[in-house]
Amino acid sequence: MNVILLRKVNNLGEEGDIVTVKPGYGRNYLFPQGLARMATPGAIRARQDEMQQQVRKRAQETSNAEHLREELEKIVVKVEAKVGEQDRIFGTVTPQQVALGLAVQGFNINRRNISFAEDIRSLGIYSATIKIAAGIQGTVKVQVMPEGTSGL
Repeated sequence: MNVILLRKVNNLGEEGDIVTVKPGYGRNYLFPQGLARMATPGAIRARQDEMQQQVRKRAQETSNAEHLREELEKIVVKVEAKVGEQDRIFGTVTPQQVALGLAVQGFNINRRNISFAEDIRSLGIYSATIKIAAGIQGTVKVQVMPEGTSGL
């Protein structure tokens, strides 16, 4: 019996694979669990159409992510911090502060997707890495300024 796998099944195949199984295995395990369906000509065509749609959707998402990456690399996020002696700030700049700065500029980036190469503990311009999508990362410049100077 030929079946189309709807999900990955260990020791059998990946989602979308057409595999041959014994009739009892298909009827008693794969079908009731929602792991497979019969590989009729109509079901095979429908699955191919679904896979083509998924490929187009992934291509569109990648294109959008690349566009967002280009936009992010053009901007500078300004973060204000309390400053002590020798232009050292109290604490460190956090991804949350960068995410808020990005939100002010119209970008909705989750703070968990923002990381720094090192802790930011003094005034200056730094780079933050932003994970945009699977395999696509962008960078944004972060300018750390003394508190109360953003209006200048």
